[in-house]
Amino acid sequence: MAEQKVIDEVLEFIWTQRENGVDSIEKLLGISEIIEAGAGPITLKDMASDGLIIVKGDIVKLTDKGEKAGEEIIRRHRLAERLLHDVLDVAFDSLEINACSFEHSISALVADNICTLLGHPPSCPHGLPIPRGKCCKKGPGALKPVVVPLDEVEAGHYARVVFIAPKTYMRLEKLGSMGLVPGSVLKLVQKRPSFVIEIGSTTLALDPEIAKEIFVKKAE
Repeated sequence: MAEQKVIDEVLEFIWTQRENGVDSIEKLLGISEIIEAGAGPITLKDMASDGLIIVKGDIVKLTDKGEKAGEEIIRRHRLAERLLHDVLDVAFDSLEINACSFEHSISALVADNICTLLGHPPSCPHGLPIPRGKCCKKGPGALKPVVVPLDEVEAGHYARVVFIAPKTYMRLEKLGSMGLVPGSVLKLVQKRPSFVIEIGSTTLALDPEIAKEIFVKKAE
C-alpha cells in the first residue's frame, strides 16, 4: 500500500483539481509535485483497491469514502494556512509549503481545536472555502477563540482584521473602500448606540450587523 502522505497528497490534488473542473488522470499524473511525492499508477491502483477512488478510462472520481478523506485533508491544510497566517504571522508566499508539512501531523481533533481558536473561519488566506467540521456546529467550547467577531471586542481595544464574512459581495467592496481589509489595524472606540472604529486618521460608524461579520484578533 502506498504511504499515507502520498495518498493524502493525491486526495488533496484531486479535490482541488475538481474545484477547478479537472478530472483527467493524465493531468493528475502530469503534475510535478505529485510525481515528486511518489504518486503514480500504482498509487491510484492502491487507492482504488482501498475504495477511495473509482477509475473509469481517463476519469478518476472520489468515492464516498474518498470524499470524506479528501475533505479532511483539505480542511487540515486550509486551517493550517489560517493558523500560520493569522496567528504565527508566516509570510504569505511561504504558507503553502509550510501548510503541506503541517497538515500530515495533525489529527481531526487538533484541527477542530485550531478551528475553534480561529473562530471557525469560512475560508483560507487564499479565499478558498474551508470544509465545516463538527466543532463548527457546536456551541462555545472550553477553548477561547483567538479570532472573534468585532462585536465581541471591548471598546478602547485595538484589533487586526483577519477576515470578513459579509452576506453580500457589495458589502465587502464597500468595507474595502473604507480601508477595512484583512491586515488592517483598527481601534474600537465605542459599541453603543452604534459601533465606532478608527482606522488611522479615519473614523467610521458601523451597524451592529456589520460588526458581527468582521473577524479580528487582538493587536497592540
